[in-house]
Amino acid sequence: MGSILTFNLFHSAADSAHGLLLQSIFFHSKISPIEFWLGFLLLIFLSILIVVLLLIDRIKQISTYLLKEKSNFSQNPFKNALRKMNSNQIARILKHKSKQEIKSWLLAFFLFGCSLFPLDSFAQTVSIDGISESVWSKAGVIITLVLLLIPTIFILVLLFVRINRKLTHLNIQAQKEEADLIVQELEKRPLAEVQKELTAFQEAADYQLEENLLAGKDPAEDPKGLLTLNEVEGIPIVSKKKKATLRTNFDVKLSKMVNCYLISATFWLVFGTTIGEYLGFKFVAPDMEDLSWLSFGRLRPVHTNAVFWGWASLAMIGLGYYVVPRVSNTKLFSMKLGWYSLFLINLCVTLGTIALMAGINNSGGEYREYIWPIMLLFGIALVLTLINYYKTIANRTTKEIYISNWYIVSAVIFTIVISLAAYLPFWQKGLGETIIQGYFMHQGVGMWFMLFCLGLVYYFLPQQLNRPIYSYSLGILAFWTQILFYTLIGSHHFVFSSIPWWLQTVAIVGSAGMAIPVIAGTTNFLMTFKGSWYKLGDSYILPFFLVGIIFYFTGSMQGTAEAFRETNLIWHFTDFTVAHSHLTMYGIISFFLWASIYTIVPRFTGKEAPQISIGAHFWFAFIGMLMYTVPLMYGSTLKGIMWLEGKPFIDGVMFMAPYWLWRAIGGSLMWLSHLIFAYNLYKMMVPVKEIDIAEEITTQFENQSTLRVQK
Repeated sequence: MGSILTFNLFHSAADSAHGLLLQSIFFHSKISPIEFWLGFLLLIFLSILIVVLLLIDRIKQISTYLLKEKSNFSQNPFKNALRKMNSNQIARILKHKSKQEIKSWLLAFFLFGCSLFPLDSFAQTVSIDGISESVWSKAGVIITLVLLLIPTIFILVLLFVRINRKLTHLNIQAQKEEADLIVQELEKRPLAEVQKELTAFQEAADYQLEENLLAGKDPAEDPKGLLTLNEVEGIPIVSKKKKATLRTNFDVKLSKMVNCYLISATFWLVFGTTIGEYLGFKFVAPDMEDLSWLSFGRLRPVHTNAVFWGWASLAMIGLGYYVVPRVSNTKLFSMKLGWYSLFLINLCVTLGTIALMAGINNSGGEYREYIWPIMLLFGIALVLTLINYYKTIANRTTKEIYISNWYIVSAVIFTIVISLAAYLPFWQKGLGETIIQGYFMHQGVGMWFMLFCLGLVYYFLPQQLNRPIYSYSLGILAFWTQILFYTLIGSHHFVFSSIPWWLQTVAIVGSAGMAIPVIAGTTNFLMTFKGSWYKLGDSYILPFFLVGIIFYFTGSMQGTAEAFRETNLIWHFTDFTVAHSHLTMYGIISFFLWASIYTIVPRFTGKEAPQISIGAHFWFAFIGMLMYTVPLMYGSTLKGIMWLEGKPFIDGVMFMAPYWLWRAIGGSLMWLSHLIFAYNLYKMMVPVKEIDIAEEITTQFENQSTLRVQK
């Protein structure tokens, strides 16, 4: 009877939210379904038009370049190529040209062969192969087709990328052809003629004005700085940030493994938040579809577990494989164990996702929906990771264990313990299961994600600021007090429930005690910024750290405030807890992870993502998170007050409909930022195909000359 009543309540809530959305779209805004679909089709048309215009512009750029080069080449190919060379390249050509003169008989034979064929034959060839309003005005139909628009735009963007890559390849091939023709021209000319022209260009390239050439014998004085002019190429869209320094003293195999962890984590981030984006739309359009595999009850744990165990866990462990050996000043104990852990975690999340969508779960315990055989894979991966970290620290060449390793290793140990407590059958009956659920749920956040990420921050933040952590003692204080208090607070999720009153009180006291590690940690991080705040303007990494630190304080203190009985009466069973979980897991954990990834990957690859796309990622994620959390917290507070006043349950559900719409909008911005982040990671890891035509000419000439001399 209770389940039927609950179903009817939520079904009524869905209908109410659905009706409110339709009313806001078609009545208050006075938009008819026909106008909506015209706008929808116009959006698709504009998207296609933008892609086509970009492709046309790209083709024109390459065509203009090729025509210009062809025109210049036909007029004076030799001098046109020499203008692009520097002094070193000219010297290398002269050196090999002299060697050719010694073997004059070989050169004569080659010139005779060239005379038998036209010059173009040596070049490479390029080949360029009436609607019913009752149906179309339904929110489910509208949202479904809007969701179809997302992959459509994605396909168009992908098509643009592929065509642009092909055009770039053709451009490079054309430049290689030009280099090949120049090499042939150099081969045909005698040494004296080539040496005369090359020497003249080399002298011009090496020429430098003397200090007093234009100002007499005395050195120039300019006390007011009037002669120092900065050349401005144009108004920049974003201010230039400092570039990361390529590290050459790291293990290439380790960097490859860490990058694989980060790639896998990014995949699960995009996948998991795509599911979350879909669920956000279901709040405002519950009748989007009726497939059991896509129902809210099945997809919600898919979303949470994918971002928990797929995104955050893989990213943390991968970054840990860099930090632990680094601060221990030694090599990683075992690369094989690292690869095994990566495989097991990916397998766990993949099988868990399929099982949850099929309706196979661990009786609905939040964040432990995976059945035990699947979660066992994650547990084995944690044990292998612990062995790897522990052995690496044991082999350290430093006397002390840096605080980052304290946090990281403790996080892995605690997660193994809480996983055993959550899945062993001894406590899984009655109230014991409820208490264990609160213990696992909260320790998973605080003793796994938070503890591990704080360890990463204790390494990456001082490294980015180029100064030591403000206080090692504050770090140790925060470490031990977090272990003391955080392990007590799981039961504050069940205030006013049937679990013992004293246990609820212990959880509330522990929640209040969490103010100590939070204030100590926040003070430590912010004081590390002391004297270096100006670096925020020169770095695209530090803003991610700063946002994470701010939400570490605000989100954690918000959790303390939620634990008290008076506030629990208002906020419990509302969307306030949803906002709080995103404020912590997203505002703290994800921002810390992004900052660490943007720090480490360019040091591995020597390539950085475009600064404008990194800025777009930051602002979309930050603004989207605020648009997601603030309306939910505000609306949920009013909703809780309505319930305390005795208002019907369904009134509170209807009241939240506009706030759920804000949730969907904010979630869309967050999801979009993840796509941008995936693009940034791609740009940082995939090499860019570029060609220096002057270097290409010099290298080809050297290779051909060396080959002839050897023959």
